[in-house]
Amino acid sequence: MKKNFDISLVDPLSFIGTNDRNIKILENNFSTNIVVRGSQIKLNGNKNEVITLNDILNKMLALVEKKGYINDTDVYDFINMKDVPESESTLNEEDKVILHTFKGTVYAKTLGQKKYLKAVNNHDITFAVGPAGTGKTYQAVASAVSALKNKIVNKIVITRPAVEAGESLGFLPGDLKEKIDPYLTPLYDALNDMIDKDKLKFYIDSRVIEIAPLAYMRGRTLHNAFIILDEAQNATTMQMKMFLTRLGVTSKAIITGDLTQIDLPNKKMSGLIEAINILKNIDGISCINFEPSDVVRHSLVKDIIKAYSKNEEINE
Repeated sequence: MKKNFDISLVDPLSFIGTNDRNIKILENNFSTNIVVRGSQIKLNGNKNEVITLNDILNKMLALVEKKGYINDTDVYDFINMKDVPESESTLNEEDKVILHTFKGTVYAKTLGQKKYLKAVNNHDITFAVGPAGTGKTYQAVASAVSALKNKIVNKIVITRPAVEAGESLGFLPGDLKEKIDPYLTPLYDALNDMIDKDKLKFYIDSRVIEIAPLAYMRGRTLHNAFIILDEAQNATTMQMKMFLTRLGVTSKAIITGDLTQIDLPNKKMSGLIEAINILKNIDGISCINFEPSDVVRHSLVKDIIKAYSKNEEINE
């Protein structure tokens, strides 16, 4: 099937991107032949693919008309949602779940993220399980920062189990904090995206924001706080129970994890798996399962995840 798509109503460079970057992303994800000639984009390929691409191009065009440009992430978002029914995939402005952080806004980019953020808003405890790149940690941190900014909570506590994933803590240089910090780097990265450097330093120094290994949570009760347990697949049953019982009055908790990346010696000992099975039917607790289609990183990440999942199924 052949089809021409007209982009004359916008700046072609803003649409196709520097060095045709946006078009190359489409070419890497579809077998359809895509040729750009001035303000015309010519599609030639499988009928279903051409229809899908035409729909994606229309969404890209609408976005460029609205904000004047389109970036890699926007293109990947439209590609990620190509298999979702139109009634579900269209996230209109009034339908988006938007979080306001100190540096700007963060919003749901996929259907899975939309369900995730709505679950966080409507439940005191939310489990978020799925592959890498689905925004589990980033959206959790954004939810916490938004709650702090809006004075819904007065404290953020973010923690991870310090499980040795192929490295021995004893042989790493430095004191305990220096040994633990590499495990917490993704959390600092997310916070730096949402809070100015000086303000973040103040919050950390004044313990308004705490980032610590899971073991440091023992014996505490956290009131009016937003608590995040990241990489929860590496928490034991006792650690998970300990964490869940830290929840104080007017507090929220998010537990994120990827069941394909359990680093515990015995994968069956993961406290995340047991907690979901035990608590899934309790009111006030929600469990969101992300799919590979919710991945918002490079398109190859989805293919890698699918390939590994297929290989594990074969081995099992």
